[in-house]
Amino acid sequence: MTGLIRFERPVVVQVSRRSSERIVFDVNDAAAILLRDLHHETDKRKIAMDTCLQVLRGKTHPPAARRAFVAAALEARILRSD
Repeated sequence: MTGLIRFERPVVVQVSRRSSERIVFDVNDAAAILLRDLHHETDKRKIAMDTCLQVLRGKTHPPAARRAFVAAALEARILRSD
């Protein structure tokens, strides 16, 4: 599996008060947000990053990455809609 690996349902986040909401449709978008926008090294962020990588390597499925991303986004208080 390579390329875009889509989520069944998108996740909506807002990474800062000044930014607009972003709709996350796939594992690539989630991984980019985890790497670029979440600056605190937490266990949930690390798990989400690892899970996204596992999906991109074809070792697990997108729903696992979505769940981990939602948990990290909730913890970081950027989640707007699940």
